Amino acid sequence: MPFAQDVKAGLSASPKRLLPKYFYDDLGSSLFDAICLLPEYYLTRAEDEILDRHAREIVDAVGSPIDLIELGSGSAIKTRRIISAALERQPTLRYRPIDISPSALKASSEALSREYPNIMVDGVAADYLEGLKSISSNGDVRSMVLFLGSNIGNFEPHDAVNTLRAVHEVLKDRDALLLGADLKKDRAVLEAAYDDSEGVTAAFNLNVLARINRELGGKFDLRKFAHRAHYNESLGRVEMHLVSREEQTVPIAALGIEVHFDRGETIHTESSYKYDRERLADLASQTGFELTNTWTDAAGMFSSNLLRA
Repeated sequence: MPFAQDVKAGLSASPKRLLPKYFYDDLGSSLFDAICLLPEYYLTRAEDEILDRHAREIVDAVGSPIDLIELGSGSAIKTRRIISAALERQPTLRYRPIDISPSALKASSEALSREYPNIMVDGVAADYLEGLKSISSNGDVRSMVLFLGSNIGNFEPHDAVNTLRAVHEVLKDRDALLLGADLKKDRAVLEAAYDDSEGVTAAFNLNVLARINRELGGKFDLRKFAHRAHYNESLGRVEMHLVSREEQTVPIAALGIEVHFDRGETIHTESSYKYDRERLADLASQTGFELTNTWTDAAGMFSSNLLRA
């Protein structure tokens, strides 16, 4: 079981860590949907503004007809902008979402099928790399992979390169990747986005410990851990941690281990890297793509980037 293996490895490491993909069980996915509505969390609104204004332009830049493949599709709310633009230009559309949450995938697939009679949804419940292995390219139709939100920011630089190379492997010449990337900005704005005043992001972060309790027989007392988010300017990333409020030892029955924490010791749960155009162009060139178009919201907070294979 990958979750058990990764938890055991991460909590045995020094410093301790947990992979951010494990935030997204059913409860975690619902909490993230709530985060997207928070006033401090500008990312979703900024990207939605871009797609609202430029979806037709994006589809036209790729050419039609197209198939859509989406990594981390979630509820596919923003994706509807691209779907609608594509269906204005072609009679039917094949949409292949890849998401680690089977329930989120099922719910969004059913909703899209009801809303768009001419869409063919072929979902894959898997992480990005496993899901991409199941994707075959249609030789007669161009493909556009959607990697929306700031998901690329959750990858360490070498993992971001490996993931985009894996995307490139399933694409043909002139296929495209639409990559969402958060942009570098003021520290206060960044930190507020990951530590909101209502405590929803804290609940989202702490839920990974609750998931270990539910699925692996862990005995984490969530009241003994605090949420912390800070911007590491030298690395260009916001880091999220869970901080032990006291010295404690936590058994995890399914793993047969006890995990010791010193007071103030942290579990690093997420890094969210921030980009600029130079760094995005470099990422594209390292992975077989060319950065051809960049769109931003009016405030210049977020970017949607078209990368050509």
